[in-house]
Amino acid sequence: MKDTPVPIDDLPALPRDKDGPVFSQPWEAKAFALAVRLSEAGFFTWPEWVRIFSREIKAAQERGDPDLGDTYYQHWLNALERICAAKDLVGSEDMRRRKANWRRAYLNTPHGRPVDLSAAFKHDRR
Repeated sequence: MKDTPVPIDDLPALPRDKDGPVFSQPWEAKAFALAVRLSEAGFFTWPEWVRIFSREIKAAQERGDPDLGDTYYQHWLNALERICAAKDLVGSEDMRRRKANWRRAYLNTPHGRPVDLSAAFKHDRR
């Protein structure tokens, strides 16, 4: 695999300020960094990423997303899942299981505390 810098200026509607991309939640920055790093490492090209991400945004708009900017990284995450599955970087069962674990962890984490994946394996408080 090779490390090639990605041209983030090619991204449609990237939330940014004068210093670069901006994120409202930590997971957004992590998803952003993961896509950039996977592309830099050669798992997919940046034009492939932009194409899949753009399709994801268009599909969301066709489903009625008002495109107010607050769902941008949800589309990013959906596109990341799609490209990782298409490139066999993660199996669909593994992805389903991991999502379920994070959901359980979230539900078992006290309000205001950071979500810790180990909380997925504690007794459900509901």
